[in-house]
Amino acid sequence: MTIEYDDKGKYFTDIITKDIVPVTIQTVTHRVEGRIHVRTGERVKDELDRDEKFLAVTEATVYAPDGKTLLECKFMSIQRSQIVWAVPDEERRIKAGTP
Repeated sequence: MTIEYDDKGKYFTDIITKDIVPVTIQTVTHRVEGRIHVRTGERVKDELDRDEKFLAVTEATVYAPDGKTLLECKFMSIQRSQIVWAVPDEERRIKAGTP
């Protein structure tokens, strides 16, 4: 990891700080509840609009159309083209650096 400083003492690193945002994501076939990691100061929409093909979701639970739990996992990737809608729970946003 490199750390650089500007004239005013502000430092820059290779690490990108992110906040954890609980979300519900509807894909073409399933509903997923979990957490996505959004850069501090950005919106969930900004994360969804990124060019990467997949969206990382942690602490994910996948539900069938009838509401039955199909899968629980610590990490999964969802292909962005399969996302129909996503609803963030902004009130529960977890700031970077908190447990």
